[in-house]
Amino acid sequence: MAMLINGLPGEVVSALDRGFNYGDGVFRTLRLRGGRPWMWRWQYARLADDAARLRLEAPDEQLLLDELMALGREHESAVAKIVLTRGAGARGYAMSAARAPTRIVSVSPWQGYPQEYGEQGVTARWCELRLSIQPALAGVKHLNRLENVLARSEWDDPAIQEGLLLDQDGWLVEGTMSNVYLLRGRQLLTPRLDRNGVNGAVRDWLTDNVADFGLEFIEMRLSAADLIDADAAFLSNSLMGIWPLARLGERVWTPSPLLQALRQALLQQA
Repeated sequence: MAMLINGLPGEVVSALDRGFNYGDGVFRTLRLRGGRPWMWRWQYARLADDAARLRLEAPDEQLLLDELMALGREHESAVAKIVLTRGAGARGYAMSAARAPTRIVSVSPWQGYPQEYGEQGVTARWCELRLSIQPALAGVKHLNRLENVLARSEWDDPAIQEGLLLDQDGWLVEGTMSNVYLLRGRQLLTPRLDRNGVNGAVRDWLTDNVADFGLEFIEMRLSAADLIDADAAFLSNSLMGIWPLARLGERVWTPSPLLQALRQALLQQA
């Protein structure tokens, strides 16, 4: 792994950093193809939006792009992570105690997921953990991901690729590492993220582009029963792209040509 901390090679941050102590920061994980970040337009927009939600100043876009490309230029395929924290500060929760922000950019070689996940679909399960409700952080990819960690610890069966999460009120929110979508006729439905969950870059891309496929993008409250009754379902994140959902418990779906068309269009993005 190659890493830059505030633009300098290294792997050490201060033990006083608020990202370490309080999860006070945001991050993005993204794919590099030929040394260039995939879907950069949507990735940077999400990072900047999340930073603003926490009253953090987002790094200059060109600066981040230069750092990613410098670290990734030797790899045909790699995974990158950008972490932005409020920086080191004195004890206590007050934001005013922080000094300069901490910016961490890292890149590792990566061979990707098995191709059949995108072509044939994946198997998911329901998680027992229920997501908490906190509108102030809804949609933000902040550094406190303990709910996801605990949910992912619920299974170790390699035949299951993802776990799906409901909130305290029983509404479908997301997967442990993905956004979730349902197809119902010509409607593409996805859970509203106004109370919890993470808004992903691929989700933003779908918001901008599904009309080209004759689909209406709708955010709404969705139940487990809505998912089971869907004509088709799929998952997304910035590494997997789009994975059709093939099996959830006893429910089985056949990947549709429409999902494959969406997947291929996404893969063609710069």
